[in-house]
Amino acid sequence: MIDFKLDNHENSLLPEGYSWKLVWHDEFDGTELDRSKWDFRLHLMQKRHKTFTDEGAVLDGNSNLLLKLIKKDGQFYSPHLQTGENFMDRPVEKGDGDYSKQLSWPIAKLNEPKFLHRYGYYEIRCKFQQQPGWWSAFWLQSPIIGCCLDPGIAGVELDIMENFTRDGVISHNHHWNGYGVQHEWVGSGNIQTEETEDGYHRFGLHWRPDGYTYYVDGKETWHIDGPVSHTPEFILVSTECMGYRDGDHPSEALAAVTEDDAFVVDYVRVFDEV
Repeated sequence: MIDFKLDNHENSLLPEGYSWKLVWHDEFDGTELDRSKWDFRLHLMQKRHKTFTDEGAVLDGNSNLLLKLIKKDGQFYSPHLQTGENFMDRPVEKGDGDYSKQLSWPIAKLNEPKFLHRYGYYEIRCKFQQQPGWWSAFWLQSPIIGCCLDPGIAGVELDIMENFTRDGVISHNHHWNGYGVQHEWVGSGNIQTEETEDGYHRFGLHWRPDGYTYYVDGKETWHIDGPVSHTPEFILVSTECMGYRDGDHPSEALAAVTEDDAFVVDYVRVFDEV
């Protein structure tokens, strides 16, 4: 890997053999989240998700984004950031019409994405949360995933990093053909990260027209030839409280949390091959 230097910030680690150009990034400088770059994901498959919130995403003044675990009245919440949206996530709003009673497509109003991109290198530098019962991820999603049976057109969910447990184990995962009966999936399996001096890790994806290569802290960890998405996708940096997809109550592990916790992000960067 080669270093990409950015003044007054940590370096990126980029694959050798290519020339790179930084095309989009957030260093989380300042004291407020840059809403020209990020929206909050609040819905999941046309339903308002109980634990997704527009609270708890704060900057610490030292170029870090903190995605915090929030507890209110015995329930738990955490933020889920995105630079675009899956068109099937958003429910019909009052006054938009009812797609089940009349011909209407799309079923909800479409919003302009803040950032869509295809191919290149996608990198995050982050520190895992410390408490059990919630998880974090850095991933790419297509606005039109599942629109047809060609994942090159419809897109592929690309999970660059998913961390479900507090033992430093992560995985890379791909999903395509939507999320119904024709859904397909493949994953890297568990990957054990090595301890770092400051607790931060770098996770990266090199997305090319002929395949994907994944990196953890500068080391290649997985390669897959396809199926390759050829449609622009948006970025998500997300956290989610466990248990609520199966009901209205947090997991037992989450219910036992007794102290403040946060998923910490130093930067998110996107590079193009030159």
